[in-house]
Amino acid sequence: MPLARKILLHSPLSDEALLTGFVEQCLAEGVSLLAIVGPGADDLEERVDWIVVGDGSDPKRFLCTTSHPDEPLDDVLNLAKAWEADPGDNVEQVFL
Repeated sequence: MPLARKILLHSPLSDEALLTGFVEQCLAEGVSLLAIVGPGADDLEERVDWIVVGDGSDPKRFLCTTSHPDEPLDDVLNLAKAWEADPGDNVEQVFL
């Protein structure tokens, strides 16, 4: 099943080995926003950004990421729902 265009990824991850494949799937399926919420969200966002950038040779690799380590879940969901690229679309919550 394809991913939604807006994803809320919960931190911390329970299986670190799934992160790279998940980010690659987000890129392949045109996810427009990956909002990361929970403890360590800022560090996880940086890791995701490095996966997206890769070796820097493909300028088409782009995924907007945000981190919200200390914000309530409802606030982050509302931010994602209002995301300008796709206002009102569903937000998929992901636990890895």
